[in-house]
Amino acid sequence: MAKTNDDAEKEPHEEDNFGLPEIEYKPLAQLDETSKSVEEPAQEEAKPLNDGSEEDSDSVDAVYDDEEEGSSKAPVVIGIIIVLVLLVGGYMIYRYVYKPKQEKARLEQLAKVKAEADRKAEEERQAKLAEEERLKKEAEVKAKPVDGTIETLTQRTGHYFVIIASSIDGDLSMDQAKKLSAKGISSKIIPPFGKWKFYRLGIGDFDSFATAQSSADASKAEYGDALWVMKY
Repeated sequence: MAKTNDDAEKEPHEEDNFGLPEIEYKPLAQLDETSKSVEEPAQEEAKPLNDGSEEDSDSVDAVYDDEEEGSSKAPVVIGIIIVLVLLVGGYMIYRYVYKPKQEKARLEQLAKVKAEADRKAEEERQAKLAEEERLKKEAEVKAKPVDGTIETLTQRTGHYFVIIASSIDGDLSMDQAKKLSAKGISSKIIPPFGKWKFYRLGIGDFDSFATAQSSADASKAEYGDALWVMKY
């Protein structure tokens, strides 16, 4: 069989292959179209993967957000619990520690004030009783007359006396003088002298008869009309 020109052109190339398989050559434009047709399904198949990865990332972000939100709320909750514990503890301390102490101090202060008031009242009462007793004694002293003196004359004095009683018995005259002394009246007992045998009880001691007589007239309302003036 005779070789054509095409066969003649192919033969040298076959010799250049060195026994390797033949490679099909295509123009660059066909290669680009082929590569695009191959890449497009690959990209379409990859889209679900991208969509799934985005959802996964969203879920992960949501988990992270929940964890961050939970972690951010934890200090607030702990703070609230601490505040409540402090409030409850403070109330318990105030109710069962501070308030009883305050009430005890108040009661002690009231007891001190009352004791002081009672002490002052007792002192005032004692002072009042002492003053009343003093005034009572003063009144008794003023009401009780000073005992009058009793004097028995042994010799003449030359004075005038108002005689209120005359008795033979000296003891009787002394008894009458003591009664006058209890009333605060001083008296003088004139023993018998001269022809007279009687004891005479006189009050007052005057230098003149007129003065003695005036006193006798003033004393008649108390001692009776049987009064007279005697010089001894």
